[in-house]
Amino acid sequence: MAMSAVQLTYAQAAALALSQAMDTNPHVIALGEDLGRGGVFGQYRDADGAPLVQRFGPQRIIDTPISESTIVGAAVGMALAGCTPVVELRVVDFALCAIDEVVNQAAKNRYMFGGQGRVPMVLRMPIGIWSSSAAQHSQSLEAWFAHIPGLVVVAPATAADNHGLLLAALASGDPVVYMEHKELWGTPGAVTPGEVVPLGQARVARQGSDVTIVSWSRQLQACEQAAGQLAAQGVQAEIIDLRTLWPWDKDAVLRSVAKTGRLLVVHEAIQVAGFGAEIVATVAEWSNAKVARLGAPRIPVGYAPTLEAEARVEAEKIVAATHKLVGQ
Repeated sequence: MAMSAVQLTYAQAAALALSQAMDTNPHVIALGEDLGRGGVFGQYRDADGAPLVQRFGPQRIIDTPISESTIVGAAVGMALAGCTPVVELRVVDFALCAIDEVVNQAAKNRYMFGGQGRVPMVLRMPIGIWSSSAAQHSQSLEAWFAHIPGLVVVAPATAADNHGLLLAALASGDPVVYMEHKELWGTPGAVTPGEVVPLGQARVARQGSDVTIVSWSRQLQACEQAAGQLAAQGVQAEIIDLRTLWPWDKDAVLRSVAKTGRLLVVHEAIQVAGFGAEIVATVAEWSNAKVARLGAPRIPVGYAPTLEAEARVEAEKIVAATHKLVGQ
């Protein structure tokens, strides 16, 4: 019998998914910094606020030293030995200290050893601008990991998806780079406990007929705000939340573009060599649609609010880019 929906924050939704998986599978463990106190963003606390370590113990919710390469290296070994580790890297910026373990070990083991070894692990790497946290804490590096064969890349935008996609990631049997957004943790939403969201399946967040806007993660909110403004100006935008960047739902995007004839891909990441370029190029190869992309300028995110604002892709920029595309 299906469970009824409950209101949870983005962080609580993920914690519920993790605790359900740990209840079902004793081989699921979590390791990283600050897990004992419930995580930096409260993503390892239950809905009542209690740290998950109180329920599962320090052998399954493991506080580690401050060494990302050690954390991921240990998790790869755990995965090869039959565990399903959830690796907490706090923010994607810190994950760069473990890039060899992610790219050369976790991603390649299954291929290099002919499937004799599997690395079923979830690497939580929160992305995006973190207000007043500056250049080393505000990056969106999803395109880096989408480029690496062997990695699944996920970027949930809602509480429901952070629950359902984490359940799917834990069950996938492969290394999943799981990219939550640093500023979505407190965002509430309706969540159906235990409801899995399949990897590689996009969601139509808004129906429209004039232009298709594709996005993911927190940037979806700006796209929805822009769509409201565009509707008042006579432009009906269809919004697709990609949810999974690899594999990405090419069919869903092409179906929408076949209806609208125009595509705008919007992401918080720097526009240069961003994943939006992959989507735009694919649509250009498979259709006659007019295409465009919109991302951040190629600058480090500044600490000062005025500089930080330059790096954000807000609704006004999306509206302007859409009018330019529709007016061509």
